[in-house]
Amino acid sequence: MNSFKFLEEKALWVRKETLKIHKIASGIRLASSLSCVEILTVLYYGKILKYYPKDIYNKERDRLIISKAHGSVSFYPILGDLGFFDMNELEMVGKHGSILGDIPDCSIPGYESMNGSLGHGLGVACGMALALKREKRKERVFVLLGDGELYEGSVWEAIMFAGHHNLDNLVLIIDNNKICMLDYCKKIIDIEPLHEKFNVFKWKSVIINGHDVEQLYNALLSLKQDEVDKPKVLIADTVKGKGVPSLENDPLCHVKSLNAEQIDKLLIEMK
Repeated sequence: MNSFKFLEEKALWVRKETLKIHKIASGIRLASSLSCVEILTVLYYGKILKYYPKDIYNKERDRLIISKAHGSVSFYPILGDLGFFDMNELEMVGKHGSILGDIPDCSIPGYESMNGSLGHGLGVACGMALALKREKRKERVFVLLGDGELYEGSVWEAIMFAGHHNLDNLVLIIDNNKICMLDYCKKIIDIEPLHEKFNVFKWKSVIINGHDVEQLYNALLSLKQDEVDKPKVLIADTVKGKGVPSLENDPLCHVKSLNAEQIDKLLIEMK
């Protein structure tokens, strides 16, 4: 990668644009969307994924399944900027006639599947990965999953399935922000140590700082190119509500909103 500074600047822009969207559509899950900003930025602006904005179902594309769909509104500015849809749509989020809702769905160009109900994205991705593997295709399937989703039994069924079938073309990214809907994950059901659990189920696991674009880029590129005969998981340690002090590490940040005055103040302070 020629410039990690470029990725940092893009991540800051995405974070600001996400706040602007929240000002228009207060119903979006802001804190959850802010924790995965760098992950999505590196995947797309870092060219980890192969994508075709004007030919979204091109067979040579890599697939990204966003299982934590409710917490991915930060993906909207990226898709608009890269030409998946007109940037003017960002001013219409949640309004009548817009393709962009408070919770994303697969009618939006760039969203591969419908994942409004948590716990299904990895299973969908396993099906895609198995099909591509049997067709001997080289495309990769990536999945973005929230750590709170790991409470869903269907996720662990998919984890076992992927390990059993040696889905080496599958890369799972866990947005490990450590807060679910109503409290810290460790107080609801402690799921650590995650990497040891994945290793037992025949996955290769890597742990990084999910807000460090250089670490993200190097890890994601390495996992994509890795020829080990097993699925891979990147456990990205993140902060829920990253960039908004009043939300960061607040156990109830998942369901909290900001008012217009707070957002305007943050936009001025962000550098």
